Amino acid sequence: MRILKKAVSWQNRLLPLALVAILVPLAAELKFYPFSDSFRVGMGPPVLFFSLLWLRGLTPLAAGFVTGLTVPAFRIGLDALGGVALEASFYQHVPAFFFYFSYGALFAVAQVNNYRQSPLLIGLIGMGLEIGSNVAELFFRYSLPGRTIILHELEQIIVIAVFRSSFVLAIFNIIQLRQVRALQERERQENEHRLMLISTLYEESVHLQKTLQQAEQITRSSYELYRGLKDAAESDFARQALGIAGQVHEIKKDNQRIYAGLSQLITSEQRADFGLAEELGGVVVRSNEKYARLHGKSIRIALKVNGTHPPYHAYTLLSLLNNLVSNAVEAIGKDGDIEVVIERTEERTTELRVRDNGPGIPGHSRDIVFHPGYTTKYDASGVPSTGIGLSYVQEAVARLGGTITIREGIGGNGTEFIIQLPLASLTTNKDG
Repeated sequence: MRILKKAVSWQNRLLPLALVAILVPLAAELKFYPFSDSFRVGMGPPVLFFSLLWLRGLTPLAAGFVTGLTVPAFRIGLDALGGVALEASFYQHVPAFFFYFSYGALFAVAQVNNYRQSPLLIGLIGMGLEIGSNVAELFFRYSLPGRTIILHELEQIIVIAVFRSSFVLAIFNIIQLRQVRALQERERQENEHRLMLISTLYEESVHLQKTLQQAEQITRSSYELYRGLKDAAESDFARQALGIAGQVHEIKKDNQRIYAGLSQLITSEQRADFGLAEELGGVVVRSNEKYARLHGKSIRIALKVNGTHPPYHAYTLLSLLNNLVSNAVEAIGKDGDIEVVIERTEERTTELRVRDNGPGIPGHSRDIVFHPGYTTKYDASGVPSTGIGLSYVQEAVARLGGTITIREGIGGNGTEFIIQLPLASLTTNKDG
């Protein structure tokens, strides 16, 4: 196992090194000669700089040494193919070793990777690396007989370093910006997924709370039946009634434990209980667009937010809208439109409207669509939907003190659900 770990460790070190050994010589051939002599300025240093910043496991000193060898070797090889004498080519290109080796050494000494979050400082350090490495190469190149460094050349080196460092800084900032945007997008998707998950749990907790109330009522009724039967001297039936009351009571206690755990889970995840209407509506739109694509449908979902809105309780608004919009997605065939509207109709009233251009609901069925179990949707094998989505919406709206009505949808086709709620019911968390 240790041998395997060492092999993997060496592989992680050698692969980045091999990569820069290939890329830097190739990039260095994008060049120009600022002094009309053998001194050249190419794109090798920016590539080396980015490699040292972004490739994990790449040691600056080793990278500088390796590229210091491969860059002159590559240039000498190209000259040999062009018929240039080996000795002349050697003297012309070997000084580049000192540039790249100095670059890697200065990068290590400056500990550049410690300043990745400071782009401006990275740019200034990169400028210093450029100037220091170019000066190192020039001193070696001009230490040869008959060569001297003049002040004008040093000034040009500084100007070149400024421009090339500015280029590096611009690319670095673009990469950093793309990374930040990618991180923000990933966080947005994770937050939306969490919001939809918790809104679903919130919806189920409402159902469970209703079940608890019904269990309590059944327990009370069974106990009253037991007392009546006992007074009527029906001891056998009385015992059965008492047994039923006890069993329902046990079910109620189990459900209470589940409800307590579910409530605790919802509360622990409520880092953002409230959200803006535009943000919450956008979550509903995007999640149901994905839902439509999952079912192979081309459905366009539009969101309109009219008026000024305070932050709304996220899970209440999401559970209501998501039920209505997902119902519309399921009702529409292969292609259609859905419009979601969140509007302040009065000072203390918020209206939610979801309309589509699907097949619609017949007039004679509008009075029963909210009954538990009612459905017009069947899967490919003919199994009907559960038919509890709209019944939940009606119960939730009633619990919040609002109303829900149905009328024709877009262009006289399809269906439109209109929910009117007291503003206070959406701006406070009644369940937490």
